[in-house]
Amino acid sequence: MNVYEVMIRLVLATIVGGLIGYERQYKNRPAGFRTHILVCVGASVISMIQLYDVDQTINSILEHPELANSLKSDIGRMGAQVVSGIGFLGAGTIIHQKGSVKGLTTAASLWVVACIGLAVGLGYYSLSILSTVAVVLVLVSLKKFESKFMDKNNLIKIELVYIDKNGMVQKVENYFQGKSIKVKNIEFIIEDEIDECESSYARSLYSILAPRYIRTGEIIKDLALMDEVIKVTVV
Repeated sequence: MNVYEVMIRLVLATIVGGLIGYERQYKNRPAGFRTHILVCVGASVISMIQLYDVDQTINSILEHPELANSLKSDIGRMGAQVVSGIGFLGAGTIIHQKGSVKGLTTAASLWVVACIGLAVGLGYYSLSILSTVAVVLVLVSLKKFESKFMDKNNLIKIELVYIDKNGMVQKVENYFQGKSIKVKNIEFIIEDEIDECESSYARSLYSILAPRYIRTGEIIKDLALMDEVIKVTVV
């Protein structure tokens, strides 16, 4: 493999990693433009090291035929280590925050960039280019489709007016937990002027993530049936 071939593969790895990394950078993800380029270039370098190793082994056997049974070269061993080893970098992009997990798509993009980098380094140009196009289309085009048709949770904001009794907040949270509804945020509204008849009332604003199979009307009905609840409104 000559110098020009090495340059072509390194440039292609840079372009491939940059295209996928740019989309992640644009979405303000933990691993962005430069990280994806470095992963892709590094994987392609590993692939080329494997090819150099194979060439060196073949030349050594041609020069010394008696070593044919003792010299071996596994072209897939180092590549397998790249595919499995990239997991530590992907794990660093995954964030657990407020009951939700973020960064899985970025971790997956790092893994697939490493795989494409191996293909580039081995000289599979058609496979590398077509797979890059496929990855970019998945990251850019399918996001809207996923959000519209496949998003598992539905964000709902509910204003709750209830009799201020001990344990009422916990009772509401127990209801949400029993329905697999995630509470993203709770705001306790304090009003400066409250009528005497409403002095024992409390007002809270819940931001919840409800599964798609649970209708908003069902949640409103269940909350309204609680003895302490005075009023339930969808904001």
